[in-house]
Amino acid sequence: MFPSGGRLLVTEKSQEEDDLPYEEEIIRNPYSVKCWMRYIEFKQNAPKPVLNMIYERALKELPGSYKLWYNYLRERRKQVKGRCITEPAYEEVNRCHERALVFMHKMPRVWLDYCQFLVCQCKITRSRRAFDRALRALPITQHTRIWPLYLGFARKLPLPETAIRVYRRYLKLSPENAEEYIDYLRSIGRLDEAAVRLAAVVNDENFVSKKGKSNYQLWHELCDLISQNPDKVTSLNVGAIIRGGLTRFTDQLGKLWCSLADYYIRSGHFEKARDVYEEAILTVVTVRDFTLVFDSYAQFEESMIAAKMETTSEMGQDDEDDVDLELRLARFEQLITRRPLLLNSVLLRQNPHNVHEWHKRVKLYEGSPHQVINTYTEAVQTVDSIKATGKPHSLWVAFAKFYEDNEQIDDARTIFEKATKVNYKQVDDLAAVWCEYGEMELRHENYEQALRILRKATAIPARKAEYFDSSEPVQNRVYKSLKVWSMLADLEESLGTFQSTKAVYDRIIDLRIATPQIIINYAMFLEEHNYFEESFKAYERGIALFRWPNVFDIWNTYLTKFIDRYGGKKLERARDLFEQALDGCPAKFCKTIFLLYAKLEEEYGLARHAMAVYERATQAVETEEQHQMFNIYIKRAAEIYGVTHTRAIYQKAIEVLPDEHARDMCLRFADMESKLGEIDRGRAIYSYCSQICDPRMTPNFWQTWKEFEIRHGNEDTIREMLRIKRSVQATYNTQVNFMSSQMLKATSSATGTVSDLAPGQSGVDDMKMLEQKAQQLAAEAERDQPKPKEKILFVRWLSTCTLYEMVNVFFILCLRTEVQLEQKSVPTAVFGGLKDD
Repeated sequence: MFPSGGRLLVTEKSQEEDDLPYEEEIIRNPYSVKCWMRYIEFKQNAPKPVLNMIYERALKELPGSYKLWYNYLRERRKQVKGRCITEPAYEEVNRCHERALVFMHKMPRVWLDYCQFLVCQCKITRSRRAFDRALRALPITQHTRIWPLYLGFARKLPLPETAIRVYRRYLKLSPENAEEYIDYLRSIGRLDEAAVRLAAVVNDENFVSKKGKSNYQLWHELCDLISQNPDKVTSLNVGAIIRGGLTRFTDQLGKLWCSLADYYIRSGHFEKARDVYEEAILTVVTVRDFTLVFDSYAQFEESMIAAKMETTSEMGQDDEDDVDLELRLARFEQLITRRPLLLNSVLLRQNPHNVHEWHKRVKLYEGSPHQVINTYTEAVQTVDSIKATGKPHSLWVAFAKFYEDNEQIDDARTIFEKATKVNYKQVDDLAAVWCEYGEMELRHENYEQALRILRKATAIPARKAEYFDSSEPVQNRVYKSLKVWSMLADLEESLGTFQSTKAVYDRIIDLRIATPQIIINYAMFLEEHNYFEESFKAYERGIALFRWPNVFDIWNTYLTKFIDRYGGKKLERARDLFEQALDGCPAKFCKTIFLLYAKLEEEYGLARHAMAVYERATQAVETEEQHQMFNIYIKRAAEIYGVTHTRAIYQKAIEVLPDEHARDMCLRFADMESKLGEIDRGRAIYSYCSQICDPRMTPNFWQTWKEFEIRHGNEDTIREMLRIKRSVQATYNTQVNFMSSQMLKATSSATGTVSDLAPGQSGVDDMKMLEQKAQQLAAEAERDQPKPKEKILFVRWLSTCTLYEMVNVFFILCLRTEVQLEQKSVPTAVFGGLKDD
């Protein structure tokens, strides 16, 4: 026992003069932690026994001070740090910790330091017991501070059983950390218990993985664990577990089936593995799962063959080995051969109403009639016409054709009869069945039977229904199917009488299901039998059924046939028909009708009527076709009335057509006038056209005018042409927007892009260059522009006058310049007294 600081005197060896103030303070306040801590801090550099003695004196006075105990224990551990763990000093420190725990047993920091100190001394049993004492002493809320150190200590032990027992206790407190225990079990080879624990985790719906794994990922780990270690996992029913997963995870069937087969393969049950593969192939519903299972199955068979060949090569070969090897090779070959059929089965399980896959399945069975019949039978029984993907009637048709190809016509008829009673989704499906039925009879030359079938198909049912009324079955709507009626009409034309064929066409029109082609066919049929007026009535009925633009073909054929038939005999009737056709005719379709109308008038009517038709046509057709129409008009007028009659047409064309075509008309007009010797008129036309010809964009026009003046003009006319050219160019230069667009167009056509003017620049540089170019051109135009000598601007007048006025004025001016009038002086007597002297 150490002496008390306040009652007994200390020995002279332990006292120093510097300690007196602290000793006196302790005597006055023996229960003050601050006084003792100041004294201890002062003695930090003193010998270790002196410092330990002060700690002991303080703890004797204050045994419940956590601060003193914590600093004292830390100081004692520091003193033995680096020494051999077998020295007695370690045991002294251990006893100090035990003494501290008498008072500090609720302090987790003390327990942690003590346990960690024991672990460093490699005292396994004593450390384990210290951890257990800590867990018993501390409240459960503080156990989370002890367990990580305890588990780390347990994992390092060379005895796995101790760690397993520790983990079992730990999981009762924290079951959510089961993954950590499972990983430890797998690391030490305790796979059976790891599988049991993992199965419990997977079956716990409330379990949340701390590693972020989904339930499927845990299940997949379990499957891999139990399938790859069948000899070590004995506590679980592997087959039941994996099959349970097949029902839970339907989107990952391939991996689970492969895991189950792998379990049996590793267990040595090869026949069971083969049965599992076969079951998997017949049950999976996705191509991905099928591919996974099939590849695994094929690899298994290959490995079996390789193992057998290796065994026979090492141990010798006998007959039984040969038979076994041949059997395995046959199995593998059959598996590879069955692959397309198995894949088709997967797709049909995925969608049993897929018509295309059923046809592919039939092709796979080609050469096996019984299998083909069974497949077709299963297909027509399985496929629901409402849900079908593809054309369900094609299955019935192909089924009947199969019997037909095998010369079983009665069976084919039976199939077709059943097919006509199926409730298809679309009327076209049933119509296709009836048509195929009739074509089969035609192929076997049963013409009357074919007619009877199609007449039966088009018979009016007891309950009529609209064609697009989906609430009614298709059998009640097929009588309005144009497909069936068209085939019946073709058969009646070929096999029936005139009256029966006519009745069929009339019935089609009455049902209002005819198309323009049907109307034309009907009229052509009547025309072939010399019923011309009846054919024209058929056209009239068709015209009454349809509107523009669908009626165009009927009108075109009708008018052509009428003209061919009567020519000019019924001219007024033909004119009425043309007027009726043109009434309400869109501009897109009226060109052909106008040309027919004009041809009729030229051949059988009056020329002025033809010209009037052409005049109407130039106004009625589309803008894109006006130029062509004017060309036809001018050509016909020149042939009928002569070239001079085309002047008014040219003038109107130039006024109506856009600038691009108006230039062409002006050039042709001027050329015509020059050929007629009307040089002044031609010059006036060139002057008028110059107002729409920018010299930079239309150099061909100015070159043509120049050549004209060289041939027919003189110096004054050429000078006038050049003056007009400069004026026109100045006019276009003042139009900035027009000028910019034209420059862009010209530059792009010449060099590709505007930016090519200055390589390496774009964007703002392009716009800057355009502005500079525009300013330069404007300055040149202003510099080149002639100054007017008179008050009247002739060019401005030219841009506002009509072509007719311009030609007359130029003609008068030319007369004035050419006629030389003799000048005579006026006698003075005429003026009388008005004249100045």
